[in-house]
Parts: sequence; C-alpha cells; structure tokens
Amino acid sequence: MSRVLVVEDEPKLAGAVRDGLEAEHYTVRVAATGEDGCYLATTEPFDLILLDVVMPEMSGHEMCAKLKADPRPAAIPV
Repeated sequence: MSRVLVVEDEPKLAGAVRDGLEAEHYTVRVAATGEDGCYLATTEPFDLILLDVVMPEMSGHEMCAKLKADPRPAAIPV
C-alpha cells in the first residue's frame, strides 16, 4: 500500500485530503507544520509528499529544499 505524507496547516483541508486519499486505499500521515513534516519524512517511509506552499514559520518551498538536501527523503516525489 502506498504511503503519503500530507503537510497542511489548515485542519479542514488536511482532513479532506486525508479522507480522499484513504478512500482510495492510501496510507496517510498528516503534519500541520513544516518542521513536523520534515521529521516524519526523515523517520518514516513515504512514496509521495503533498505539501502546502503557504505555511507559517516554514514555507512549503523551504521545506522542499530542506527535504531535497537530505539524502533520506531526497528521492521522494513532492
């Protein structure tokens, strides 16, 4: 089963994305911040990361750059 990490700071949107993916039989983890998303991406295996661009503290662009600089999650499509 494919694993997807959803990084979204809006709880309703994160829940809707999670519910839609789970309905299609994906395993989904949700992170509400870029820092939490980076932690999960480096400690758990994922096949895809869906990333909000506009987030407080760490933007999606900053998070993506951080992930691509780390060899553990660098190959995961974002």
